[in-house]
Amino acid sequence: MRIGELASSTGVSVRALRYYEEQALLIPARSGGGQRHYDEGAVDRVQLIQTLYAAGLSSRTIHDLLPCVDAKVNTPQSRALLNAERDRIDRQIDQLVQVRARLDAVISSSEAPANGCVYADTTPQ
Repeated sequence: MRIGELASSTGVSVRALRYYEEQALLIPARSGGGQRHYDEGAVDRVQLIQTLYAAGLSSRTIHDLLPCVDAKVNTPQSRALLNAERDRIDRQIDQLVQVRARLDAVISSSEAPANGCVYADTTPQ
């Protein structure tokens, strides 16, 4: 499939796909005219890359992990990297839970009767 078809199939922009190629995360075949061509496995690859980005991994970390994913290789180094990323994500989750609790407290207090506070509308007239 061509780059536009891959973009449509994955919901990822053509620009992002080109960036993945620049970062060696996605390697297309090239036609004689230089056009990019992707096999069906590229859809899964792009979805994995998107998932890893959404989890907060950098393109460098993703680049380092993809060979292990591709070959289904489980080395001490890949396990250490995966464990470190999982720990980082766990810390982010803990922080987000704390922020949510603070927001819940603010929401609860804002729903309570006002203690003489009056909301001042600062919208320009």
